[in-house]
Amino acid sequence: MKVYYHPASTTCRPIMLFAAENAARVDFELVDIFTGVQYKDEFLAINPSHMVPVLEDGDFRLTESSAILKYLADTIDSPAYPKALRQRARVNERMDWINTQMSRDFTYGFVYPQVLPMFKREDPAVQAATLSWGRERARGWMKVMDTHVLGANRYLCGDAITIADYFAAPFIALGDVIRCDYGAYPNVKRWLTSMKALPSWRKVNEAIDGYAASLEDSRFEAL
Repeated sequence: MKVYYHPASTTCRPIMLFAAENAARVDFELVDIFTGVQYKDEFLAINPSHMVPVLEDGDFRLTESSAILKYLADTIDSPAYPKALRQRARVNERMDWINTQMSRDFTYGFVYPQVLPMFKREDPAVQAATLSWGRERARGWMKVMDTHVLGANRYLCGDAITIADYFAAPFIALGDVIRCDYGAYPNVKRWLTSMKALPSWRKVNEAIDGYAASLEDSRFEAL
């Protein structure tokens, strides 16, 4: 089984983290997205959406991080993706929520426009409005996550780690790049601290941590 990836990609790191923590046998093949390899014909034949990650298992391919995590978890019969109908539905729900709510506003609407040139709006007024909207929305989702998703729970779906946690953690940890401390969201901060304590976390995230370090003199807007 092969996964095309880049270690700086937020959608790749959940798969890298899960594979590392669960000794999943995956061959990771680097796609240098910073040199535009993903737009070349060779890779477009693999994923016409020109994005990573892509899982390749024989003649079967998947091109979405959430779907890849679920597939990978099932191939190793991982308890992190429970078989019981309602438990599995809860995991699916949390992953969809991260994808369609939290990540849309926090990642793509607030963090990326500050740290990635391709997401930054050229017009300063548009940039300011983008960040204002993204911050407002992200604060709302963080409050939901802190109070209703986590609450007293250790993990996103209860007291056992699931692939929802592996999926969500790299997205939430992006706040480190713009120096968010999550003090207003103590349950989120507690949960993220526990995810960062996983043995493979530092190795999996060394690329994004290095990028964050390169921005230490930059000024950002935080939550």
